[in-house]
Amino acid sequence: MSATSASAALLGRQLKQMQTDKDIPGISCGLVDSSVYEWEVMLMISDECKYYGANPRQLSVYENGEVCISILHPPEDDKYGYESAAERWSPVQTPETILLSVISMLSSPNDESPANLDAARLWREDMPEFKKRVRRCVRDSLEM
Repeated sequence: MSATSASAALLGRQLKQMQTDKDIPGISCGLVDSSVYEWEVMLMISDECKYYGANPRQLSVYENGEVCISILHPPEDDKYGYESAAERWSPVQTPETILLSVISMLSSPNDESPANLDAARLWREDMPEFKKRVRRCVRDSLEM
């Protein structure tokens, strides 16, 4: 079995498990165009989410849509000293653990290692203004 077919089989099993496992709250997923390498995911997040219903690019998501989550960083020591190699990517990560990390990030963003430095500063120093800007982002995104 080739590495590609082995990875496709593994991802297929993991997807099926996530679709049938009722112990995974808040995650709904399926394939895009029948490709096991491209998933469409819907996360049902609590109303207590720190993004207040907004596009999460405010703090822990880069402009290009990449998320700022330790387990997705390359498995090497952090040049800034924030994360150890053990906190970063390893082969034991699954789509489920990654999505649970995304939910955690949205519920409790890390303002000590943010994707958006200005938003993190505002988060720490002026929460009312942060909420105001996030609400404006929500309005803008709904108008699109």
